[in-house]
Amino acid sequence: MLAITDGIAKVRNRDQVRTKDEYLAAVLRGEAYLVFDGAMGTMLQASGMEAGELPELLCLTDPAGVTAIHRQYVEAGSQAITTNTFGANARKLGDAATVEDVFAAAVACARESGARYVAGDIGPTGGLLEPLGTMSFDEAYDLFAQEVRAADAAGADLLVIETMADLLEMKAAVLAAKENSDLPIFATMTFGEDGRTFLGTSPQIAALTLDALGVNVLGVNCSLGPSDLQPIVSAMLETATCPVMAQANAGLPSVVDGHTVYSIMPDEYANAVQAMVDEGVSVIGGCCGTNPDYIRQLAAMVEGKRPPHREVETPFSLTSAQNAVVLRGREVAVIGERINPTGKKRLKEALRTKDYNYVLNEAISQTEAGADVLDVNAGLPEIDEAATLVTLVGQIQGVSGLPLQIDSADPAAVEAAVRVYSGKPLINSVNGKQESLDAVLPVAKHYGCAVVGLTLDENGIPPTGEERFAIAARIVEAAEAYGIPRSHVAIDCLVMAASTNQQEVVEILKGVTLVKERLGVRTVLGVSNVSFGLPLREIVNATFLSAAFAAGLDMPILNPMATRYKEVVDTWRVLCAQDEGAAGYIAEYAGKTLDAGAVAQAPAAEGAPGSSAEDDGSIRHLIITGRKGDMVQATQALLADHDAMEVINEHLIPALDEVGALFEKGTFFLPQLMASAEAAKAGFDVIRSNASEGDVDEKGSVAVATVKGDIHDIGKNIVRMLLENYGYRVYDLGRDVDPELIVQTVQEHDIKLVGLSALMTTTVHNMEEAIKLLREKAPDVKVMVGGAVLNPEYARMVGADFYAKDAAESARIAGEVLGS
Repeated sequence: MLAITDGIAKVRNRDQVRTKDEYLAAVLRGEAYLVFDGAMGTMLQASGMEAGELPELLCLTDPAGVTAIHRQYVEAGSQAITTNTFGANARKLGDAATVEDVFAAAVACARESGARYVAGDIGPTGGLLEPLGTMSFDEAYDLFAQEVRAADAAGADLLVIETMADLLEMKAAVLAAKENSDLPIFATMTFGEDGRTFLGTSPQIAALTLDALGVNVLGVNCSLGPSDLQPIVSAMLETATCPVMAQANAGLPSVVDGHTVYSIMPDEYANAVQAMVDEGVSVIGGCCGTNPDYIRQLAAMVEGKRPPHREVETPFSLTSAQNAVVLRGREVAVIGERINPTGKKRLKEALRTKDYNYVLNEAISQTEAGADVLDVNAGLPEIDEAATLVTLVGQIQGVSGLPLQIDSADPAAVEAAVRVYSGKPLINSVNGKQESLDAVLPVAKHYGCAVVGLTLDENGIPPTGEERFAIAARIVEAAEAYGIPRSHVAIDCLVMAASTNQQEVVEILKGVTLVKERLGVRTVLGVSNVSFGLPLREIVNATFLSAAFAAGLDMPILNPMATRYKEVVDTWRVLCAQDEGAAGYIAEYAGKTLDAGAVAQAPAAEGAPGSSAEDDGSIRHLIITGRKGDMVQATQALLADHDAMEVINEHLIPALDEVGALFEKGTFFLPQLMASAEAAKAGFDVIRSNASEGDVDEKGSVAVATVKGDIHDIGKNIVRMLLENYGYRVYDLGRDVDPELIVQTVQEHDIKLVGLSALMTTTVHNMEEAIKLLREKAPDVKVMVGGAVLNPEYARMVGADFYAKDAAESARIAGEVLGS
């Protein structure tokens, strides 16, 4: 891991990259078009590559053949040739070859073709990062860093990190590129038909995060045909300040006479790409199914032309992997304050004893209460703050989709946490002291963070609004000097207690107004500090919050579960037009009454759900919110009055079904789905450990495998984990699995359902062969298939019974086939 807190010298801005020539520099400024090549796998298949063969090794065994394919693209008009190294990381290559040898040969092949620019290609590791998977961030980083160094040493002109579906894995790759090379970075992610990656990242979130990280070009590749990618590209163009690229597939694949063919022909492809170019895309090429005929038309389309100038709005924004907070106009966002040990004995004890379940419950409760951002602080002198923050960031992002504010006075702890954060976080904080500016701002720049500036300096906290504003101005100026735009900065004018600093309260509000009007940045305040030492603090806090909103406050730090706070926030959102048509306010307060000056719930109708307190302790609620740690006690309590199968069938399974429905609607994403499944598994485990033989029906067995020749197992691993958490016995046969082993496992264990996965088009034929063998030797077994290259039509063509578009669908299929 590279520590960069020693100053600006190690912070790389976009204009500090090594470019081969002025034309490439113009491309990176968005002033020139760049034409990439098309698919390599498609061309290798057409040239006779054996199914299951590692394409990257052909750079060593058949360099002339690889060069010939590159040359066809060059002759068609490709300016940038992508090296045949998509899977050339140490995890995938194994003992077959070294990363350095493959990249050296691959770059040589691309250079030999006459390419103007050689793009060192870096694909996914093939593993799933923690907390969903077992690969650590540092392991992924090390794999990528080895590839980056190899590409640079071999003479690549730029790096293209492509086909990423996990935003955190993309971040590991980008950091590896930034910290081990000064070559330009092109970064593209892959999205499904729902417009999100399989982990729930939207194009807007991807663009906001990657733009902040400082990639030179960002965009999308693979996934879908060009027309289907249009709305994804449009969302990126609205957000990205850097050039945007697009490399679509040639439509949907199908199998004809044992060969994979695609549905969109070159003319149709070019027409769809033209629409993207007209909208502002300036780097174009092709992915699966495309060939030189497609690229020839793209090159002719942009020859001699210059991209139009793009004006992009840059509002203040924060992201997690699944959600974005973007503030425009007078919109406000609530930062939940509950994960901060200051004044909280129970949280302090939880941090000391590593009782992270308590912390996760606080995160979930604040999320449910309507927080927009969660503050995360582990500032206790007796614990390892950096290690604790890293753990909390990973675990909280597994149960809550909200962006996080990383809150620490220790720059090293901040850096450790933001490094492994999936998205664009908010750092709290930097202040006007030069030491603080030099320590924190490089971290914020390097890791693509927004930052809170505190209006204090070597002389302490000044008493007047004007003096607070002066410090704020110095912080904003320093941030801009480090390459951090104003849209990434928020200022905290520091709330003092009215009981001890009564004259300063109005000055604080004045400072907020000055910062807002003169600097044009967002503002933050820790609201509850104002009432310290006073009775009925909630009244003081709510009144101050209202005044602060009027003064220009954007992001109050408060307890979102406090009723009076919520009333003020909900009301302000109506008054500032954030809550359009007052729809949210009406939904929340219609039918309620004022009781002793506070909003009270109207009497519930007969048959309505019980109180929130009762619901919070139910098995259903624990599963839906992913509260794994509380499931043991809750399940044991249910077993005291209900038999095991009743708990399973009337509590666990219905809750999981509800989670599946939320996933289908796009309300939940994979991390929340897996957290819920883990909670349910904790309940199943309690039932099994307490049950006598025969008390619990076996749910059935499933075998899963990644097919012969394919070493990508992320999807398969997710399916395995989810099915296990649903209570099925899963036989995981691994990756690159011979069909005979699949049949043998089915016969030995009397398995009725098999799940097969393939990521590459070059290995789908092996899926078909495995299914044929199963039909011959185990005709009663049902087969479900999934993977990035598959669709329902393709699944039917290879002979599968079911197409599982995601892990949740796999669980539904298992229930249908196994009758549970």
